[in-house]
Amino acid sequence: MIRAYDVAAVRAAEQVALADLPEGALMQRAAAGLATAVLAVLADVGRPAYGARVLLLIGPGDNGGDALLAGARLAARGARVEAGLAADRAHASGLAALRCARGRIVDAVGPADVVVDGLIGIGGRPGLCGRALALVRSVPPSVPVVAVDLPSAIDPVSGELAGGHVTPGLTVTFGAAKPALLLPPACRAAGRVRVVDIGLTLSQEAAVERLEAADLAARWPVPGADDDKYRRGVLGVVAGGPTYTGAAVLCTGAAVATGVGMVRYVGPPAPADLVRARWPEVVPGPGRVQAWLLGPGLDVEDEDQRAAVADALAGDLPCVVDAGALDLLPARRSAPALLTPHAGELTRLLQARGVDVQRPDVEAAPARYARLAAELTGATVLLKGAVTLVVQDGAPVRSQADGPHWLATAGSGDVLAGIAGALLAGGLSPLDAGTLAVAVHGAAGHLASAGGPVSASSVLAAVPDAVRELLTQRAASGRC
Repeated sequence: MIRAYDVAAVRAAEQVALADLPEGALMQRAAAGLATAVLAVLADVGRPAYGARVLLLIGPGDNGGDALLAGARLAARGARVEAGLAADRAHASGLAALRCARGRIVDAVGPADVVVDGLIGIGGRPGLCGRALALVRSVPPSVPVVAVDLPSAIDPVSGELAGGHVTPGLTVTFGAAKPALLLPPACRAAGRVRVVDIGLTLSQEAAVERLEAADLAARWPVPGADDDKYRRGVLGVVAGGPTYTGAAVLCTGAAVATGVGMVRYVGPPAPADLVRARWPEVVPGPGRVQAWLLGPGLDVEDEDQRAAVADALAGDLPCVVDAGALDLLPARRSAPALLTPHAGELTRLLQARGVDVQRPDVEAAPARYARLAAELTGATVLLKGAVTLVVQDGAPVRSQADGPHWLATAGSGDVLAGIAGALLAGGLSPLDAGTLAVAVHGAAGHLASAGGPVSASSVLAAVPDAVRELLTQRAASGRC
């Protein structure tokens, strides 16, 4: 699992480490890791260290000190290192080390093989201006950039962007990842992320988590010898209508493909006939269920459908609430619920609760508004996107980036909802059901795509193989 920690937690861990180390040792560890990463970037572009042109963009804080000390190490290896200063002052010992190693402080930026962004670190705010912005704009887009700890001018906690910012190919972060490196939109500007161990012990809870294959496999519900279809979970589905008949087919099929014990479909005749024709194992009509999936392709003008959704939401069973059912959600629901909006749907949900927000606001600060929706509704919020957030009030934000961009296609969300519903019926919490659904949906997208376009139907067909590959991790770990 990748864990990211708030600035306060990282600073507290640094203070503990500094108390036990000689002065400057922590920064030297960071500089050593940074220099190693820069050498690897140079090797990738076919340049040996000796004679390579390294440009440092230096701000006034410790972030600039890390870059200067790394530059001194690179200069000692024969690199031609130049530093452009964005302020009238810079880290004193870093400057001294660079000069001692025959690095140069320059007023005008020259050609470079690699650029090191040491302008602003975890104490920064979104947006660049003045000399810092001029320095960044002077870097040709073809030159690889390595960011020190964070790309300069992104919000380190929220991941929000504003104005000019650095867009590196690689971010070298120290001690632990910072939330912005996992949260959109900033995470899309961070490039690859490499965490350098500098000896910090993080005792506080992470702010953001990203589950990896072993974490996902350990949480996946696998039936035992004594399980029957009811113990494995029965999912009730209220979805589809005369206009979006395919939504019912896709979400019920995804639940079946995920391995739920049984699916019951409640809906109008047209989609019900299509569901039975495509998935004969789906049982039509109401009955005993352990969880509900509500909303994909829902005809909100159909009084019977609205009543079925309202009855489910008024009960005490866990629900996945998607698409049309989001508009029928009560102000707050005490029973477990997993909401699965995209940015536009989240905007409407918040507006209905008195929040003055527009879709561009949500897209600019998705973590902030997903948290707000979780607080207001008492539900777990799965905000869909290229990086999908799963937010439960009081828990670390889950940030998953598992699928190809080809998944942005009609019906893909119906497949995701079906997977989530199956996992919720199987006994997982909304937080885990949402996270695992996103990961398996993404893995199925990769299998279906193989580098090219996908349809929702092809993603659905790949779900069993995606689950099988995930459970291979579980078998390899010796879990039973």
